[in-house]
Amino acid sequence: MSNPAADKKLPAAAGGVHLAHRVPPPTGSYRWVYLWEVPVRTMHWVAAICIVTLAVTGLYIGKPYFLTGGEASSHFLMGNVRLVHFIAAGLLVATGVVRIYWLFAGNQFERLTALFPVRGRDWKNMWLQVKHYLMIEPEKAPHYLGHNPLQQLSYTAIYLLALFMALSGFALYGESAAGGFFQTLFTRPMRSLFAIFVPMHIYLALRSDLLERTGTISSIISGGRWVPRDQHFHDAPEDFNA
Repeated sequence: MSNPAADKKLPAAAGGVHLAHRVPPPTGSYRWVYLWEVPVRTMHWVAAICIVTLAVTGLYIGKPYFLTGGEASSHFLMGNVRLVHFIAAGLLVATGVVRIYWLFAGNQFERLTALFPVRGRDWKNMWLQVKHYLMIEPEKAPHYLGHNPLQQLSYTAIYLLALFMALSGFALYGESAAGGFFQTLFTRPMRSLFAIFVPMHIYLALRSDLLERTGTISSIISGGRWVPRDQHFHDAPEDFNA
């Protein structure tokens, strides 16, 4: 997990000011921890692109917000938008297959147990994490190398929503008329939940990077992050916190 040669000690530096809060300077002894392997990082960014593509093309298919003049046969705009939509849907399903496989083949931060708050202390820490995000006793926030319990629960919910959206979407693929029972039951509410989750996910990731220096965003690019050597992590191996 940690590369001793990559350990480093940062000198004292003046803290910056972000969102009207004083950010602690990056001082002390840090070590590099490898968290996310290449398949997980790749599927994360491919899935992100697919979700944005599906949202934009799906909105257009449901209610076209611009039209081109002339005969439909001369430009085939809706057909091209639907093609892009279906390709993005297929790629999103492919990323899901990779993620399911990596639930069993990945490291301890990527496996099935890392996506569910299965331990009693994780449920307790989930409440502490909620209070941290709400700025209620933020100093008592639990530290996790991978996903904290609140992230575990929210990401699992999103995976399940994506599964239902994929199933309902492919079911509608062969339908001649949109707006039926299954689309109303599955697609629209789940699409709204995605619209809520995506900006919240981006905001919390940026917040962690800017205010807490957790390296959340950089870790999904490089695969790891620097963590303080003297900090205790609830999901670390037994010898990590020694």
